[in-house]
Amino acid sequence: MISVTEARAILEENIPLGPIKKAPLQKALELVVAEPLRSPMAVPSFDNSAMDGYAIAWDETQTHWELSDEVTAGDGKMHMLEKGKACRIFTGAPVPQGADTVIPQEWVTKDGNSITFDIAQFQKGQHIRLKGAQTKLGDPILDKGQFISPGAIGLLASVGIAEVPVYAPPSVGIIITGNELKNLGEPLDFGQIYNANGPVLEVYLRKLGIKEIQQYEAKDEPELVQAAIDKALANHDIILLSGGISVGDYDYVKAGLEKARVRQLFYKIRQRPGKPLYVGKKANKAVFALPGNPSSVITCFNQYVKPSLLQWMGHSHPWKTSETLPLASPINRKPGLTFFLKAKVEKGQVHILPGQESFNLIAFGAANCFAEVPEEVEQLAVGDQIAIYYW
Repeated sequence: MISVTEARAILEENIPLGPIKKAPLQKALELVVAEPLRSPMAVPSFDNSAMDGYAIAWDETQTHWELSDEVTAGDGKMHMLEKGKACRIFTGAPVPQGADTVIPQEWVTKDGNSITFDIAQFQKGQHIRLKGAQTKLGDPILDKGQFISPGAIGLLASVGIAEVPVYAPPSVGIIITGNELKNLGEPLDFGQIYNANGPVLEVYLRKLGIKEIQQYEAKDEPELVQAAIDKALANHDIILLSGGISVGDYDYVKAGLEKARVRQLFYKIRQRPGKPLYVGKKANKAVFALPGNPSSVITCFNQYVKPSLLQWMGHSHPWKTSETLPLASPINRKPGLTFFLKAKVEKGQVHILPGQESFNLIAFGAANCFAEVPEEVEQLAVGDQIAIYYW
């Protein structure tokens, strides 16, 4: 049995970066850039007006300007401004050659085909967006390892980038084991329970931006568990199993993984909940065999699967604590195991919630994080700092 710190270090060392692929821009949201990106063009690609108004060539001695032309946004023609004249122009329209300033329309008095304004209120060059003001050809725009936000999507679109090199999210197979499980919508017989782990694992994966997800079900029979393991390994990058990993008479997962030639990285961690966690590898595929209790599943996913998936997808510092905050109530317990407690951060304090048993999900209705009590810690007082991990 190993410590939480050892388990994290083993995973950090063994989980590879995912393959690099070109993702369509609209599907790259919240993925991670795999190669540095430079602008393939200048933006703006031409001098354009920042206002609706009138384009002029600056001349402090002139008092009246005769209108000679009009330019609208999207006008594909290069207009020439005649000396001493003004051109009606609209926001985003190309600035005519010879013009160097735009006067906003609200400052202008129009009389027939001529305009007047107080030139003292302005400066030469005002209200023109110059070519390359945002980015010049070849300027760096996104670094390798950068998270692609909605704003980054807009930036990439503005320079005409339609595909982005990203670390491809893994394909994930979920194997739910157990004779006692029923799917949602089915009536329960005596002794049966609903499958809570499948839905929570799937939505957690989707929250991380993983879309290739397949669920398998296997009754507690060696042949059925083996068939599900073999099929999942053949079709997915990451395999998550729920249940069947302890040492009971009907726990066949570990033997099935050994038969499938999965190399064990570790089995069992000094923690509560989720002590009988198994992690293994086969080539570049990673296998996480989670305990069956729902609270253990959610805990182990949050602490080990989630950061492993983020590491695969190129995220920076996936193993980092979300933050440390003061406790709202004391903790007293026997040392020797790391505890991950269902908790709620409220008004800057960490509130430990009732219902900490591994079978008990009631606290998850209010919880927004886990609080970690290291294995050597016996007591924590009100106000002591505690590490937390948000969902």
